[in-house]
Amino acid sequence: MTMPGPTQAFWQERFLSGQTAWDRGEPSPQLLAWLDSGALKPCRIAVPGCGSGWEVAELARRGFEVVGIDYTAAAVTRVRHLLAAQNLHPPIVQADVLQWQPDQPLDAVYEQTCLCAIHPASWVAYAQQLQRWLRPGGTLWALFMQVRRPEAETEGRALGPPYHCDMTAMQALFPTPHWRWPEPPHPAVPHPNGWRELAAPLTRF
Repeated sequence: MTMPGPTQAFWQERFLSGQTAWDRGEPSPQLLAWLDSGALKPCRIAVPGCGSGWEVAELARRGFEVVGIDYTAAAVTRVRHLLAAQNLHPPIVQADVLQWQPDQPLDAVYEQTCLCAIHPASWVAYAQQLQRWLRPGGTLWALFMQVRRPEAETEGRALGPPYHCDMTAMQALFPTPHWRWPEPPHPAVPHPNGWRELAAPLTRF
């Protein structure tokens, strides 16, 4: 059965045509804040849906054992060019995040624009993957995209990508029996295109 939502061809076309409005052209300021504060220290970490690779490069530069994962060949090529220009050599894997598995449990996952790019019909499967990837006590460093669309709310439709990651829905998706949430309010991270993300590091039990 084919799942709803953007296909691999959809993302390939976006990267080939440069339709990547979500791309800041630099690492997320929230990632830098977590790194500079020492909250996120060098460890084994994955970046699913790594896109152009800015965060992968920053983590590699700071000594993390990082792997970048993306669905499309064009994105993987773009990341590898960025890394080569900086003489960095972390592995970049072309894979479906709903299928990929690490060779051993990870200490951390940096989730920025992968969840909001996946159709909500696949969110439960993705959340289960993240739980499997992480060791007990590992951390999901998550940025939840806030993209409210009046037509989606009034008509009950899932519109995207990016899909709106309502925080009540996120707490149901990553429930407290399996994840420890920080106390709100969660830091808001402005996005150049007018969106914003809410930052919440979740600890896997």
